[in-house]
Amino acid sequence: MADCLSQLLGHYAKFILDSLSDGVFISDVAGKTIYINRMYEQLTGIRQKDVQGKNVRLLVQEGVFDHILNPEIVRTREPVTHTQQLGNGTRLVLSGYPVFDEEGTLRLVVTFARDVTRLASLQSQVDAQHQLIDQISGHLAHIDHENNRQEPVFAGEAMRKTMELTRRFADTDATVLILGETGVGKDVFGRYLHSISARKDKIMLKVDCGGLAESLAESELFGYQPGAFTGASSKGKTGYFEIADGSTIFLDEIGELPLSMQTRLLRVLQDGEIVRVGSSKPRKIDVRVIAATNRDLAKCVEDGTFRRDLFYRLNVATLRIPPLRERPEDILPLAEHYLKEYTAKYHKSMAFMDVTLDLLLAWHWPGNVRELQNMIHSLVITQKGPLITPDDLPIQISPRKTTPCSEEILAPRHSLKEIVAEMERDFLRKAVEAHGSVQKVAELYKVNRSTIFRKLRMPENW
Repeated sequence: MADCLSQLLGHYAKFILDSLSDGVFISDVAGKTIYINRMYEQLTGIRQKDVQGKNVRLLVQEGVFDHILNPEIVRTREPVTHTQQLGNGTRLVLSGYPVFDEEGTLRLVVTFARDVTRLASLQSQVDAQHQLIDQISGHLAHIDHENNRQEPVFAGEAMRKTMELTRRFADTDATVLILGETGVGKDVFGRYLHSISARKDKIMLKVDCGGLAESLAESELFGYQPGAFTGASSKGKTGYFEIADGSTIFLDEIGELPLSMQTRLLRVLQDGEIVRVGSSKPRKIDVRVIAATNRDLAKCVEDGTFRRDLFYRLNVATLRIPPLRERPEDILPLAEHYLKEYTAKYHKSMAFMDVTLDLLLAWHWPGNVRELQNMIHSLVITQKGPLITPDDLPIQISPRKTTPCSEEILAPRHSLKEIVAEMERDFLRKAVEAHGSVQKVAELYKVNRSTIFRKLRMPENW
């Protein structure tokens, strides 16, 4: 039997067995050792030549093993799993399997062995790697992935002056405070300022101060030492300021930062160093701080919710972004910009009717640029026709659905020529929407395509 098996386990079979990451122990039904692979030798310190032909029961008596699977597998003819203690102290997980010939006769017992100690070590390494991945993922969530080099869109004088200040501040390393209502584009200016600064080649880190839990804010911003508190990682953690070393950190909604953290932030701005939680050793850092808020920080100082000294430290290079209602000249350039952006993204061709643009100009935009951007994004996604009409706008922007002969059109300030032109535009718009193309309308109503484009004020490359 042993000779036949030796022939069977020829050169290639042995090569395959020796390439396995598990230890392999093969015995016959009587318990005689036939073969052990190279990994089994490494795990146990036992050599093939020392156990070849020996009965597994004898190996137990000699203290090589404390338990064998062979008798139980031969008796039950079923796989068996067990933990085995070797004489050298090594603990193995054994998985034994019966091997039958074509006639169903049990011929061999094959046992696979894995080092429990090694598995535990590997599991510990995997857990540590997962922890590191989670930590990195948390940090990556704060990395600004927008197109940093895109210049803010504007047309009016107010924003031109703001842009001049932005470029002037970018040439320095001064802390910059960006003020403005929600949705005015504070983060856009923060990204742009970083993109034209000397730190532009490094990634800007963005932190939402309003989203920091007070109990965790210190460790998130400044990191902690191994075992600094209950539940802390044994490897410690790098804080956002250390990650941003050499680059820029954007502290969004700085007015929401807990008072306890305001003191720590003041130290960073004054001394250029941080101290990890659980440590007394300061670490020097080189971080440019850009802070933004929609709050009136001066009032917050008077109310006692914001430190006066921190406010003075921040209020050196200040950018105020006017709300959209104060710069109506920027509405149409922004609308056209976002329309171009989203139609390109979704592979569509769309344009505003003039009357639609008039309604956009008349709206006061309480949500500022973000409201305008989100509205246009929605229009591009939901509308099928090439023209964006007043009827497509949200009800608060276009509350009345007018007809060509409404009282507004019939008002004395409109000439007959204007009324007819408006009626033509309204008809052609609805015809294009109904028939799906300018070409179809031109054929149906016997009019030149260029005339339709001109009357609808559409680009002729549609």
